[in-house]
Amino acid sequence: MIDSRILYEDNHLIAINKLPGELSQGDRTGDSSIIDDVKDYLKRKYDKKGNVYLGLPHRLDRPTSGVILFAKTDKALSRLSDLFRKGEVEKNYYAVTLEEPRADEERLVNYIVRDEKRNISVSYPREVRGSQKAILSYRLIDKSDRYYLLDVHLETGRHHQIRSQLKAIGLHIKGDLKYGAPRSNRDGGICLHSRRIAFIHPVRKEPIEIVAPLPDSDIWPVFKEKFDR
Repeated sequence: MIDSRILYEDNHLIAINKLPGELSQGDRTGDSSIIDDVKDYLKRKYDKKGNVYLGLPHRLDRPTSGVILFAKTDKALSRLSDLFRKGEVEKNYYAVTLEEPRADEERLVNYIVRDEKRNISVSYPREVRGSQKAILSYRLIDKSDRYYLLDVHLETGRHHQIRSQLKAIGLHIKGDLKYGAPRSNRDGGICLHSRRIAFIHPVRKEPIEIVAPLPDSDIWPVFKEKFDR
């Protein structure tokens, strides 16, 4: 049930803790999507007749879990989309990698080219034809016997940015076959989690911070007790 995964809701916004493998919105696979489930929830809760309005100002890759934000009004959607476009939404992800990072903290600047046919993005160290600048910072925050937990702060929002930039420095996210991991995860997701978003509310103009608890699946429970709140 979506009801148990609501992280925040008011008259303008609703945030959900997305599960690994869920679609943000419908695609050509025809599989059900989280936006449809949220619409059903709103229809039930508010006894709405007819179509329910719900806008999506950003998306998460299907195998990624964590905070996903929706707008319940067109005014909120327009203003939220503007915040995302201007880089005024703070975005932190947790990533579990198979390899130890070369530094405990690092800022990565790459130039990303999206390959539409293969649905991947390739990161280059310098600007190339058709590339977009991509910037992130990561910090090593925990490790187990075999895995490393990074807190990744996105400064830009490019296609598969974290997955591509980490691969460029020899780091592979657990379960991410598309970017070089040797094995998939049992839940069909990857160990990349949208942990936190923070922004100024588009209507009420007050600071909002939304944090998603870590998934219960795969390797996450190793880190869950320390970082969940």
